[in-house]
Amino acid sequence: MQQPAEVEHGFARAAPLVEAQVGRLIAGRHSQPLSLWGRLRRFVVLLLIGLSHPRRREFLGFVVLDLVRAVALPGYLLGDYAKSWQEDTDFLEELRAVSPHEDRSAERKFFLRSLAGLVAHLPGDTAEAGTFEGASSWFICRALQNTGKTHHAFDSFEGLSTPTPEDAEYWRKGELRAREETVRELLSPFDTQVHKGWIPKCFEAATIDRLCFAHIDVDLYEPTLQSMEFFYPLVVQGGIIVCDDYGSALCPGATQALDEFVAGRPEKLVHAPTGQAFLVKQ
Repeated sequence: MQQPAEVEHGFARAAPLVEAQVGRLIAGRHSQPLSLWGRLRRFVVLLLIGLSHPRRREFLGFVVLDLVRAVALPGYLLGDYAKSWQEDTDFLEELRAVSPHEDRSAERKFFLRSLAGLVAHLPGDTAEAGTFEGASSWFICRALQNTGKTHHAFDSFEGLSTPTPEDAEYWRKGELRAREETVRELLSPFDTQVHKGWIPKCFEAATIDRLCFAHIDVDLYEPTLQSMEFFYPLVVQGGIIVCDDYGSALCPGATQALDEFVAGRPEKLVHAPTGQAFLVKQ
């Protein structure tokens, strides 16, 4: 139903003001702390304005998410909205194809693909320690398709190894088990070698001259450190090593392993807000 002209003009005048108010709400830039009821009142104001622009509807949805967050996860930072990577249809189609039930890692997959694309001009192959079901390896291969590189995927396919005291108490031996056949099938369009075995033993069977990109996603202290010890000397200058688990509070051992390894070396870690960290080989 069409709104009267004066109402439409009223919406047009009021929308920027309310949008700015809710922007301050989400960003935490309001003069006084808002109670849950205060947040609800602002949400109702937005709803009554009846914003019709897609971006404003998205903004309204973010207000709803912020209300839920305030109750369920009061210490959690929601971040911002209108991120263009979430509108990258090519990436989203690929994500749905290779990892249809794992939206929580979408931003990490996107960032990983972006980093991998930076080394296309460098000599050397690519590798991943901790392949799991193969989605991250798939995005690495996809980003570097037709560059003549071989991808090496390492995994026990028996789940995690035994955690050590550095890993706290979250993980258990055997968790995150995946099927080797699933990974081989997923990566079959690319030039890949899948190496089954426990780290670091599985590295011994791999013939790798040099690497331009390495991804480590093994969650635990010992295999993270052992993967760095194996990959680092093989990575060419300008090559990139990424650790998926560095910023996860569930993986303190991985964080410790990476910090210990880079101590005294020229490279500096870049800790991304996705929870990943990477370095560029000097």
